[in-house]
Parts: sequence; structure tokens; C-alpha cells
Amino acid sequence: MKVITVASRGAVVEALGDVRTVVTIGAYDGVHRGHRAVIAQVKEQAAQIAARSVVVTFDRHPATVVRPESAPRLLTDAEQKIELLASTGVDAALVVPFGAQQSGEAPADFVRRVLVEALRVRGIIVGEDFHFGHKRAGNVELLQSMAIAHDYVVRPVALVARGDGVDEPVSSTAIRRALAGGDVQRANELLGRPHEVRGIVGHGDQRGRAIGFPTANVAVDPMLCLPAEGVYAARVVVADDVGAPISAHDAAVNLGRRPTFHERAEHSLLEAHLLDYSGDLYGKKLRVSFHAFLRGERKFSGIDELKTQLAVDITHARAALNQRSR
Repeated sequence: MKVITVASRGAVVEALGDVRTVVTIGAYDGVHRGHRAVIAQVKEQAAQIAARSVVVTFDRHPATVVRPESAPRLLTDAEQKIELLASTGVDAALVVPFGAQQSGEAPADFVRRVLVEALRVRGIIVGEDFHFGHKRAGNVELLQSMAIAHDYVVRPVALVARGDGVDEPVSSTAIRRALAGGDVQRANELLGRPHEVRGIVGHGDQRGRAIGFPTANVAVDPMLCLPAEGVYAARVVVADDVGAPISAHDAAVNLGRRPTFHERAEHSLLEAHLLDYSGDLYGKKLRVSFHAFLRGERKFSGIDELKTQLAVDITHARAALNQRSR
């Protein structure tokens, strides 16, 4: 997949050649099942007319600029979003810088500047509830009103149903809500993959090592969406300096404020105990994917009770991960 970071005709021609495109547009946070269904249609239509398939997205979630006080936590960072988009087989991702100037651009101007002039768009496929541009004034009707003049067609598509009896489409909002309740199984079903966060291992208080259960303290970007506090069965990928996977491990992960040791911790920490692993992880980049909720976080009477529970957690984590790998 080509990644285009300049929304200009020259950049598109250099990346894709002088061809027409079929596009979809959006934040694409999570690249979940609903997103993938739209991208599949983009690819199909592009193949039919010998065009290139393109996802138009942004270098940050638009809400972080437009309404930063209520912007959602992200399901994917920029690196992971690009990787997930590439895995769909789409020809290119056009990443539009989103700042104050972009947030004020009229929807029609965005269509002309990015879709028509830069991408020579021939087809636009978006969800039927799609909105874009200044004050979200752009929608499917606006795109259709400009279609004849600019020689493109618009195909609005129905949103993908959850498929679990709930009358709600697959959405990033529904996934965040599931994670907030610790329901990683539901979140993973909506995503079509395990929810994953990434971060660098830093130094902690080393209590885990002292009691025989060493943990990697993973510094996660505070803008990323974490599940509810508790203990999870997880898989952890250790990556090298450029982010390439080195090894993968089952793990028991604690998300929380460690009430056994801290009366009032200021923030939650992600601590991963990699099963059957020994080695120095400091400074390494870890990818932590959540597979099952095991229990809520609680305060223990002392070290012995905590150690007993940690052994139980590891047993439960192994069982949960073995069940999901069958």
C-alpha cells in the first residue's frame, strides 16, 4: 500500500500513476469490521473500472482539533492504523493533515481540492450516515449534488450490523463502550481482531520481580483507549527498534492502580507478566492484545494473598488463551 502524505495531484501521480480513483473517507479509527466492509467495496469497484482504490483519512482524529475536551480515546495509533489499512489490500492511503485550517474548510472545497483535483475521483463509497467538513456540514447529499459536474458516482452503503441481536451497527463508539466495561470479547468481535495497544517498557518499582512475578510496565499513549481496570489474558509481541516483531508470548496483564501497594495512585498502569519468559525488556516496544477479562482489580491483605491470586491469574490466563487458539 502506498502512503501519500501530501494532498496534491503531483503526489498522487507519483504514487499511483495518472489514473482515476475510487475512494472512501473517514477517521478509520480501529479499522473495524464496518470499515473493512466499506474498503472491500472500494476495492471491488476500483477493479471493475481499472481505477486505484484509496482510503482518505487524517493524521489525527478530527475531534482532537474540533472538540478536544470531548475527543474520544483512540482505538489505534497512527502506526497501527496504517498497518491495518495496508492489510486490507487497498492501493493507497491519503493521509490529510488535520489542523485548525483543515477543520474550517468548507465541505465542497474539500471535495474539489482533495477528491477531484488531487485524486481524480471516479467513485466515492461511504456509509449512509457519513458527514465531513466544517461543522460536519458535508454529507452524502452534498457529494451527490457535485457528482455530475465532476464526473464521479457516489455509493452510500448501509452500516454493518453487529450480528449479536443488538440493533446497532458496528462502530468505533460501540467498541469503546465495550472496552470501558471490560468486555474485550465483544470489542474484539466488533473489531474483527483482538484490541491492541503499544508502548515502550519503562522502569517500575520492581515489586513484581521481588515476589516472583516480574512485569513489564508498558507506557501507553494516554490518547489510546484501554479496557476497564482489571486483569486480562493477553498476548504480547516484543518488537525491535523499528517496530518489527521479534517474539510473541502469552501473558497475564494487570491494568490498574495497584491498591495493595498504593492508597491513591494518580493513574492506571499497564503491567504485563509474560508467561515462561526471561530476559530484559526495558526500552523494548511491546504490542499488547487483549483476549479475555479474568477479574477486577482489588486490594489484597498482603504479599502472600497477592502471590496466591497471581498464580491463579496465570492459570486462568493460560486456559483462556489455549481455548481461543483452538
